[in-house]
Amino acid sequence: MLWSNRSRAAGHSDGGAALLDQPDAADLGADAMPAATIPVVHPPAERYSLHFWVRYSFAEYVRFMWEHGGYLIRRRHIRWPMGVYLRLKSTLSAATHFVLLQRGKRTYEFQIDQHGIVRTSDTGVSLIDWSDVERIRTYSNGFMMILKRGTLPIPFRCLNKDEVSAMRGIVEARAAGELQFRAS
Repeated sequence: MLWSNRSRAAGHSDGGAALLDQPDAADLGADAMPAATIPVVHPPAERYSLHFWVRYSFAEYVRFMWEHGGYLIRRRHIRWPMGVYLRLKSTLSAATHFVLLQRGKRTYEFQIDQHGIVRTSDTGVSLIDWSDVERIRTYSNGFMMILKRGTLPIPFRCLNKDEVSAMRGIVEARAAGELQFRAS
């Protein structure tokens, strides 16, 4: 710190109050400047900022995985009967993992902003950069963030109207190229 408005000597008869109100130029030195007010700068409101909690139910999670399996099968042009077999197999596998990992007992805290996604639970914190997000899909009961390794389902029931519209804004911004989800 180059300058302070505290008194140098503790033995003043007025208790140093005069020095605090009007510092003497001789006491401050030739290079000292009076204290300037520091403006308080508030960051602009983040356009894409969400904070919510999710506790998945078994039926909801299975429904997400059923719809997502159907999307993947259609995308890869796999036809009947192999498509039905693969959809059933992937959904049953996801349901088994849901039960074994006890995901229904955990509450996940999500914080989404322009920097990325932070998911917190009792098992730890996951930091997900936007470059790891391949795409965001909208399904009948929520949003599905498709990552390079895995997925993040976000149910509509965990978001209020403003958060749903903000999430739709994130999806639209990604489609328009405003948010850079992929590393350049």
